[in-house]
Amino acid sequence: MTNLPILQDILETQSQNQIQDQKLESQNQEKVSNLGSLVQKADKYNTFVSPNKPTWCSGCGNFGIFSAINRALVLEEILPHNVLMCFDVGCNGNGSDKINTYTIHGLHGRSTALAPACAMTNRKMTVIATGGDGSTFSEGINHLIHAVRNNYKMVFICHNNNNYGLTTGQASSTTKPGNPMNSSPLGNLSEQLNSLQLILSLKPSWVGRSFSGNINHMTKMIREAINHQGFAYLEIMQVCPTYNKFTPQEWYWDKIVDVEDLKLEQNYNNTDIWQARKLVDDLGKRLAIGLIYHNSNMQDYLSKTNRGEIKTELTEEVRQYDISQLLMEFI
Repeated sequence: MTNLPILQDILETQSQNQIQDQKLESQNQEKVSNLGSLVQKADKYNTFVSPNKPTWCSGCGNFGIFSAINRALVLEEILPHNVLMCFDVGCNGNGSDKINTYTIHGLHGRSTALAPACAMTNRKMTVIATGGDGSTFSEGINHLIHAVRNNYKMVFICHNNNNYGLTTGQASSTTKPGNPMNSSPLGNLSEQLNSLQLILSLKPSWVGRSFSGNINHMTKMIREAINHQGFAYLEIMQVCPTYNKFTPQEWYWDKIVDVEDLKLEQNYNNTDIWQARKLVDDLGKRLAIGLIYHNSNMQDYLSKTNRGEIKTELTEEVRQYDISQLLMEFI
């Protein structure tokens, strides 16, 4: 007699293998297509390359992140003079002169205060802000909260390497408890902040996550973030080989799962914020990458004001005014 449970298990395994094979084939085709496009656009890619040499540590995740940003901008056919990048203080901020666009290297924790103003002033610009987990969730957490809830049209990339790298291994809000760091040699005493849980609690319009060891995936997510009509929060789990020995590249690879796989296997719905919150609750065994959550029904900040009907940009409306008559009233 046929053993039905075994037969069913074989059929399910074959089905899963077919789905995985189809996914891998699709991913390979996408990689070949993107690489082919980049080769054809090599001259455009080179326009983003700065003559300044990177100063990051060997093996730093920033090398991959900046490659992904360059690739995304080229593949989206955005020219350097149409991009503004706002950098925070930290290792990510050391990239402010490593990419040939308009850049501002601002104050610690203030990139999410500066970038929204720039985005509203000139909607023709692609505005991308970056910050580390340290500044984002400590010095700049107040600015981040209001940037998310106001849904400004911009991209924010959080470089999450679970420590303050520029201050040589200081524990941050996302450092795991018990981990000895240079600033806390006996072990971090504070609980770890779940950054995506915090962001999802603010009712965002777009939340994604990627990994610094996967340039193709980062490129894909940055392109999606750029095309989002609102505040796109992209967390990149980043390796820090010098100061964070607890989460090396291999640690991430063993735990990463793609949201696209979860859609097929578990009917994951990334428009359901409660499914998203449940998904990101795990910080140790399973780390989802991809589009975690999006709400396409939310309006961006300017669309809710009278500026939505005005075609000119604020920068185009700046001009000199004769205030001599006004001054006469005070004389």
